Amino acid sequence: MPKDAELDLVVHGATGFTGRLVAEHLVRRHPDLRWAMSGRSAAKLAAVRDEVGAPADLPLIVADAADKASLTALVARTKAVITTVGPYQLYGAPLVAACAAAGTDYLDLCGEPAWMRAMIDAHNDTAKASGARILFSCGFDSIPFELGVLFLQREAARAFGRPFPRIKGRVRAFRGSFSGGTLASLGATLAAAVRDREVVRLLKDPFSLTPGFAGPPQPEEQGVLLDEELGSWSAPFVMAAINTRNVHRSNLLQGQPWGADFVYDERMLTGPGEKGRATAEGVAGAPSPLADPSAPKPGEGPSREEREAGFYEVLFVGSTPDGRSMTALVKGDRDPGYGSTSKLIAETALCLAAEGANVAGGVLTPGAALGDALVRRLSERAGLSFELLG
Repeated sequence: MPKDAELDLVVHGATGFTGRLVAEHLVRRHPDLRWAMSGRSAAKLAAVRDEVGAPADLPLIVADAADKASLTALVARTKAVITTVGPYQLYGAPLVAACAAAGTDYLDLCGEPAWMRAMIDAHNDTAKASGARILFSCGFDSIPFELGVLFLQREAARAFGRPFPRIKGRVRAFRGSFSGGTLASLGATLAAAVRDREVVRLLKDPFSLTPGFAGPPQPEEQGVLLDEELGSWSAPFVMAAINTRNVHRSNLLQGQPWGADFVYDERMLTGPGEKGRATAEGVAGAPSPLADPSAPKPGEGPSREEREAGFYEVLFVGSTPDGRSMTALVKGDRDPGYGSTSKLIAETALCLAAEGANVAGGVLTPGAALGDALVRRLSERAGLSFELLG
């Protein structure tokens, strides 16, 4: 990281909806942090500073993806940058490049696997050399899922002396909405797939984020299925396409402690009986959220009351070939796309600063970089809980 940086952290994109929530969390929970807000408009940054109750002398930095010099100056002033400016495939690459070159830590909310793979290929070696820790997907996509697998595998090692070769992630309950930024990223990814067949290949490959390694066949992410083990029908989970790939990259980065033959998939549970089946069919057959005119746009989001009423619960079920199994439950206490995500990325950045001194540079995943330290911090400060059900 830059020597003698004046700032610990910069929130880039602080004038956006999620960026404001990150800033609000830092003001409320970390009053002694040396941080700043950045974005394209000084006037809008000043307005957000007042809205979230930040000190009047909080630094404001004008920076734009289209202005390389402004990004170079930005990353030189800070140890780490959180960016909420998506779609990242449209606006993120210059900031990743600047951070990798300068040795500045970078954290985002990306759920765009083809772009992430391009960034791994382009900047992993540079980040290793400079010491920059580049952490993608530091929100609901994919921290609860990566850490849920990590938590269950730790418990398997204690109980059985070996990891599970097979884990299922199953979203059991969910209240809230995906962010407008997530939907914009989805739209940008679909547009890129139309232009480039390589993007299509990467989107279909469960090991697209593990260059040089391809594991065993993974379960299909489509269709309506009865999960007899859990007594519930299930439908595809819309974020499985990014979460599963991050889980496999996490395994690779840790030296494959879960095995080179590890199998993982995610689905959404919809309940038992005919009602559960009908719900699953409705989920599977629902039109793309991009076609919903009421869906949030970038910069829009739910009210504070709606965010605080939101939650999610995800089951992780591990099994062995000889029939042993174990289930863990991960819960989040706010809506996934906004309230929870803003806390997750903020606390991940601060965990990296506080407990990541020995984490080497490179393009990493949060769980592979910080492991149990991140599980503890997010349990204490970000509304996540991890429970072994048996």
